[in-house]
Amino acid sequence: MLTAAQAREQLLAPAVSVSEVELVAMQAALGRVLADDVVSLVDVPPLDNTSMDGYAIKVADLAAHAGMLQVGQRIPAGSMGTELQSGTAARIFTGAPIPQGADAVVMQEDCTIDPAKPDAVSISTSPTVGQWIRRRGEDLTAGKVALRAGCLLRPQELGVAASAGLTHLPVKRRVRVAAFFTGDELSLPGEPLKPGGIYNSNRDTLLACIKALGCDATDLGIVPDRLDATRAALRQASQDHDLIITSGGVSVGEEDHIKPAVTAEGELNLWQIAIKPGKPLAFGSVRRESNPGTSTWFIGLPGNPVSSFVTFLLFVRPFILRLQGRPDSAIPSYPMRADFDWPKADRRNEFLRVKINNQGGLDLYPNQSSGVLTSAAWGDGLVDCAPGQAIARGDLIPYIPFSALLS
Repeated sequence: MLTAAQAREQLLAPAVSVSEVELVAMQAALGRVLADDVVSLVDVPPLDNTSMDGYAIKVADLAAHAGMLQVGQRIPAGSMGTELQSGTAARIFTGAPIPQGADAVVMQEDCTIDPAKPDAVSISTSPTVGQWIRRRGEDLTAGKVALRAGCLLRPQELGVAASAGLTHLPVKRRVRVAAFFTGDELSLPGEPLKPGGIYNSNRDTLLACIKALGCDATDLGIVPDRLDATRAALRQASQDHDLIITSGGVSVGEEDHIKPAVTAEGELNLWQIAIKPGKPLAFGSVRRESNPGTSTWFIGLPGNPVSSFVTFLLFVRPFILRLQGRPDSAIPSYPMRADFDWPKADRRNEFLRVKINNQGGLDLYPNQSSGVLTSAAWGDGLVDCAPGQAIARGDLIPYIPFSALLS
């Protein structure tokens, strides 16, 4: 069986970013992927300015005037002062330009105004040159790169683009993903359950995961456990999509039709991965009948709900990020303290559902079955437990937060 790292390497090797680029307005760019480097149109800030309310001074004047300076002007944000005269200070407010001749700002908490001399300020500290001054262009420089291609446009990136004077951004078109779900035992919530049936939780879980990554998701519903129906669903999904995702039907039973269907409609690699949950994973492609010579990627996930969710996060997400043109496809993990014991070392790489507790350690959900999806809803991440590794209370173990895997 492949390790998780080997499977990811093989999966990602052929993945290439979509090529189409769209120019969108700033408020339509949230969650999109920047297609090209963009440069700032302006210096940010455009002038030296103060980061504090206080008094703009020339440091050398303090010793010459025993720390007492005349207040010669008042400079609110959005206005320009005049040149600072020797022996004077300028009352200045956060964001206001530094007047010519000033080389420091003293915050107002370090200054005293004598009611008897309201036009003078007494400074009780020894400022350094440059104190509380934000220099022109220290954030962005006109003509220099403000944001790099491949970055995910979050609220903070949009703020950077706006401060750079940009109104529109070039972004990769959204990756188009189709999903369908196999199993005659499945019903949708709201429908009566069949004898021996279950509600299809994977549909809502996987479609939500796809959308959380900024993709366009197409729901092709539940496909009957028949080879002809599975092949028809694959042909339909391949036409206008970059990726097809399925859950269920990737084992080797008589009712598992994914392998022969994808093989007939394209090509398939079916892997056994040494992980728990989520051993079976299928990867391949499906021919597009409408565009000969091209194909749509295919990833088949296991049917158990936790297995489906975990394999999406570990394998499908990095693949989608590559299709989007994002370079950050690694699985992030952080060392954290185990506040539980896991003495049953497994020969496979286990991904345990855990939650950060109030003491800064990790608690373990008591039932780690691949059919218990409540373990993922209760938890806020996974522990990456290496093959053959037991865990003792107090051990530092690699923690993967769900929040880092759903964006």
